[in-house]
Amino acid sequence: MQDEIYKTVTTLYQTRDEALAARNRFAENLANIAHQLKTPITAISLAVQMMKESSLADYPGRIKRQLDRLVRLEEALMLLSRIDSGTLVLKREAADVFTVLTLASENLQELFANAGVTADIPEMGEARICVDLEWTMEAVMNLLKNCIEASEAGETVHCAYEKNPLYVRIRIWDEGNGFAREDIPRLFERFYRGKDGKDTGIGIGLPLAKAIVEMQEGVLSAYNHKKGGACFEMRFYT
Repeated sequence: MQDEIYKTVTTLYQTRDEALAARNRFAENLANIAHQLKTPITAISLAVQMMKESSLADYPGRIKRQLDRLVRLEEALMLLSRIDSGTLVLKREAADVFTVLTLASENLQELFANAGVTADIPEMGEARICVDLEWTMEAVMNLLKNCIEASEAGETVHCAYEKNPLYVRIRIWDEGNGFAREDIPRLFERFYRGKDGKDTGIGIGLPLAKAIVEMQEGVLSAYNHKKGGACFEMRFYT
């Protein structure tokens, strides 16, 4: 009887601790969301005020950029909520890695062009993974975007892949300055932006990519490439 009471009390304590942790995470996420919303809303308010005083600047363009940012934030938050609730259904089937990388890059063609950055995606033999093509492309696009933002005009974002008996390894890296050492452990935290992060990001792209990869029994990691630059590595186990 004493052992059963002890087990029951221990379970109750664990349940309480888990509930408190979940509540704290929820509160932290709400605070982060409020902070993310504040920046574009403030920018829009200032632009509207300036429009009343002057018609010379491109204030409608500024407002549109901030509204686009709000739309991206809304879409990302909706996707995160679907992942957290388990309602995002992935339709997994065999997909060629070279095709996944090429399609993801083509969808970002305008972004590459505007940044003056090129993509290097060599065909490295047949390698197939069992994934949802559209959502895996979304994850890859988020990684490519991160590399584009870290690149200077004239640089290249590289992709490579290989297959062994255990897994298919996919690497995506840039020629920039790489990750700050203190940022690496927190890169995949929601809303986290490194000390050199740009104002264009909202800190959700990398967590989304990681969630999509892990939902397909994959692993996503990040480190600095031995030749310099930031490198993302995905492993899909066969």
